[in-house]
Amino acid sequence: MTDVQHLTTDTFAAAVEGPGITVIDFWAGWCGPCRAMAPQFERAAVKRPAYRFAKVDVDAEPALAARFEVRSIPTLIVIRDGEPVAAEAGVVGVDQLVEALDRIAAPPARAATKQGVAA
Repeated sequence: MTDVQHLTTDTFAAAVEGPGITVIDFWAGWCGPCRAMAPQFERAAVKRPAYRFAKVDVDAEPALAARFEVRSIPTLIVIRDGEPVAAEAGVVGVDQLVEALDRIAAPPARAATKQGVAA
């Protein structure tokens, strides 16, 4: 079972603020590629329960779509610690999605020491 939230303008801020990764699927019910993306998104949510997964219906929430400059759907927006850090339009496979999220969630690499080994 997945825990994918459906966000509105009223619930958006509370859902994405705070530490961690939130990935948002901007979609519409009439959109064929959005329907193809939906099971990939659900599988990613199951594979990575530590991340928050949410959906925004662009027809019901046009202000949110405009805020993130969503020009085509589906579009995924990744928010890290309350700030947008990545966006991808089109259908993304589950493995590609979780690998990208893991890279985004990874702590920044430390600078190499004089010996050439990361501290």
